[in-house]
Amino acid sequence: MTAVHCSASLWQGERITMSTANRSTARPKAAASSGDIDPGEVLRGIRTERGLTLAEVSKRTGMPISTLSKVETGKISLSYEKLMRLSRGLDIDITRLFAAPKPASGAGRSLATGCRTITRAGDGPRIRTATYDYVYPSADLLNKSLNPMIIDVHVRSIAEFGDLMRHPGEEYALVLEGQCEFHCDLYAPSLMSTGDSVYFDGSMGHAYVAVGEGPCRILSICSATDADLKSALNPLTKDPA
Repeated sequence: MTAVHCSASLWQGERITMSTANRSTARPKAAASSGDIDPGEVLRGIRTERGLTLAEVSKRTGMPISTLSKVETGKISLSYEKLMRLSRGLDIDITRLFAAPKPASGAGRSLATGCRTITRAGDGPRIRTATYDYVYPSADLLNKSLNPMIIDVHVRSIAEFGDLMRHPGEEYALVLEGQCEFHCDLYAPSLMSTGDSVYFDGSMGHAYVAVGEGPCRILSICSATDADLKSALNPLTKDPA
């Protein structure tokens, strides 16, 4: 059974935060959520910061000036393909287009949630699919920024796997036991052994395929929500936690 200790109250699944700074009468501003961040505004900020014109960005990315202008003014959204063009052309990490502006120097300290959860060995809800068995540690802590999973990989060929998985956010995976091949849309398959890890964009199609006769176990940590992750699964059975 998992144990949870929170120094801040939880109410209706939302975290109440506590400032790590000294108390004051002024309430600190909440950090911008990802839903409040407009990649077009971020793009305009990067372009202005570097002193680039729309024509120069167009030349670097191969995107028409009219398209870039519409992106910056919020008239059209950015597809994955456009994000990749901007990332490569401007030599920036793709995640920067979704990053909140940095606070001014000397701004208030970051807020801490004060929450902690401990999952004992073997505990956690389980979901079984045709390709993987999942165990979800820390499942009792709602609205997490990261979702950890322990995955036992059963599928042993990419043909047997079927359609590649996709989900919002990013994923980090560490091989805990055995070997696997990591497959994804944009790269050749890579063999990974115990202790090897990979960090990637979860919106790319991807799959883990076990290699050899022994067990294959992976620790995966995703920035996607629990609902987004589970909607990508095709469970065979659900075992009680």
